[in-house]
Amino acid sequence: MIRLISAPEPPSFDSKARQPGNDWLSRNTDATKRMPDRWSAFREDLRSSQSGLCAYAAMIVWPEGEVDHYFSISNHRHLAYEWSNYRYSSGLLNKLKDNLDDAVLDPYAIGNGWFEILLPSLQLVCTDAVPTPLRVKAEETIRLLKLRDDERVLRWRRGIFEQYQLGKITLEGLREWAPLIAAAVDKSNLISPVASGDLE
Repeated sequence: MIRLISAPEPPSFDSKARQPGNDWLSRNTDATKRMPDRWSAFREDLRSSQSGLCAYAAMIVWPEGEVDHYFSISNHRHLAYEWSNYRYSSGLLNKLKDNLDDAVLDPYAIGNGWFEILLPSLQLVCTDAVPTPLRVKAEETIRLLKLRDDERVLRWRRGIFEQYQLGKITLEGLREWAPLIAAAVDKSNLISPVASGDLE
């Protein structure tokens, strides 16, 4: 995870999502009834606001991510149509997060440098930059979202890192695709011979 900045609400969000969505909620109080998806129409706005990065994995999502409700619909129906409650996420991480809500850290509320990738394992760990009162929650975030060493997440990281090692993307490209991996490369000064050609 990296610190993300919440983007301004799209101009048409209120008229196309919040107002009709909340109107539907006021007329349908049965919590088991599936509510209309009015958030996916703004997925591209959300994707752009996060530079295409998954809010939790901090890597480029392909082919397309999903709109995660940080406070889940099942627990907070009244926030279903609130722009401030949306995070762009991979389908995998969105499903893993499910209705964990604020049991995990909010990417919009963390600090820079709270997490880092270790090389060569590509495992995610907390750093000493995490404030002491939030240390347990940060560790729980990693555990609950399987961010440390789940094979699916590691495959994702390896896939991007290998593109860098093969010289198919530059270090600057790596910073855009997987900023935590790029930071790990910077920290370890681990630049492969192939990729080092980009710097000559």
